[in-house]
This record gives sequence, structure tokens and C-alpha cells, in this order.
Amino acid sequence: MSTPLIQLRGVTKIYGSGEAQVNALDGIDLTIEDGEFVAVMGPSGSGKSTTMNILGCLDTPTGGHYFFRGTDVGSLSRDQLALLRRYYIGFVFQGFNLLKRTTAVENLELPLVYRGVPKAERHAQALKVLEQVGLGNRAHHTSAELSGGQQQRVAIARALVTHPSVVFADEPTGNLDSQKSHEIMALLRKLNDDSGITIVLVTHEEDVAAYARRQVRFHDGRIVSDTAKGTA
Repeated sequence: MSTPLIQLRGVTKIYGSGEAQVNALDGIDLTIEDGEFVAVMGPSGSGKSTTMNILGCLDTPTGGHYFFRGTDVGSLSRDQLALLRRYYIGFVFQGFNLLKRTTAVENLELPLVYRGVPKAERHAQALKVLEQVGLGNRAHHTSAELSGGQQQRVAIARALVTHPSVVFADEPTGNLDSQKSHEIMALLRKLNDDSGITIVLVTHEEDVAAYARRQVRFHDGRIVSDTAKGTA
């Protein structure tokens, strides 16, 4: 039996103390396998964003354990956590987070620079991934010359260019209109279908979550439902 990509076991997260104490997560158990497309849902304050931050190694749990491919993440040093994020995790954010005066292809090359990939190789790799997200003809346009939907495609391509084990997408359609939102979600679904890339999506929108194959719903720091289903 293969080791799951992600496992949370009894994970808690507490902020503050005394009367100001907030139990953001209250004993979460969650397993995500390679190749899944999971939507993490819930109202504001339900614990979904806290869970995403822990999964992305941007925050640490107060209690319990987070295993990534069987390794207890809590046992890793700061440098090891940085390497885990750099080599195994891709992020897509609501605000795109692109370098504004930099071209699309240069935005994709940046994470490859940190990996020490030679210039010609990283340029070719970046162009290939831009083609994959339908922006091969926009490679040399800056962010200011791209629409919101195109910028988010560049952000998705940047997350994919390092070939991560998982992409965490935090409200990736939050700054887009409904048409562009569905285009982005259709792209993520296609990438999951064609490449088997594991995607974990945080959203509060039902129509966005419908693109995922599995929906995990949070309420008051707990998982209240976990449903796998076919999607349109």
C-alpha cells in the first residue's frame, strides 16, 4: 500500500490565550492521495485557510501531526521546510502575486533560478508550461499587459513550472468575474485530468468547488463532511 501524499492526524491550532483564545482547528484528520483534486470549503473562520497554511508549511499546528509522503513535517528544520516548499509545493493565490514589470516567461523562470537551473533550460521549460496553460503567445507580455484571467494563468503556470507534488490554490478565482473564474477552474480540472497533478483548492463558492472531485467542508475548526463525487 502506497504512502499517502498528505496526512493530518489530530491536528489542532490555537491562537491567543485566556479569554482571547481561539481554537482555529479542533483535531483534524485528513488524508489526500496523489492525483486528487480536493476543494476545501467552509464559511469565514471555519478553519479552511488555517488548514491550507499548515499544509503549505506556512504555519505550524499547535498539536497533532502533519505527514508529507510519510515524513513528519513537525520534525523538519527551518531549512528543510524551505526545501520542501521549494521542491514539492506550488502555490496559487487570489492576488496573482506576479512581478508587475516582468514578462510572463520571466515570472516563470524565477523559481527555477532559485533551483539553479541553467538559463537556456529554464527559459525553455517556462515557455513549455506557458503553452500548457494557453499563453504561449503572451510569453513576452508584462503583467500590466495581461487581463486578470491571463495573470492568473501565469500564476498557475508559475506554480507548475517546478513540477511540484501538489498545488495549493487559495481562492484562485476571488479577483475574477464569473466567466474568467470558470475558465480558470476548467484549466485546473484539465491539468488534473491530463497531468495527474494533485490540487488542493480553498474556496467558499459552490460553483467553483464543483470542479473538484472531492469536497471537504469545515465548520468551527472541524471537518463536518468529506465527499467524493463526479463533477460536470
